Amino acid sequence: MIFNVSEIDNVDFEQVLETSKETVRKSVDETKTFVKWEGVTVPPTVASLTTKVGPYTHSEILTILDTSEWTNPIDPTNPV
Repeated sequence: MIFNVSEIDNVDFEQVLETSKETVRKSVDETKTFVKWEGVTVPPTVASLTTKVGPYTHSEILTILDTSEWTNPIDPTNPV
């Protein structure tokens, strides 16, 4: 489930697979994040988020995360 970072404190990390708000991946502009969980039932704290979009399947989220919104393009003149 993707949602605004502003709601991260509303997530109970005992209900999702991420370990803490410090370890979630954020969009390039750091305004969005996402969490994942096991099973088909959306965890209650995730279901209560007001900015959520999804849920997505594993393959759908991988496609989303491969966009410029989530991944900085590699600058061939300045490789990391």
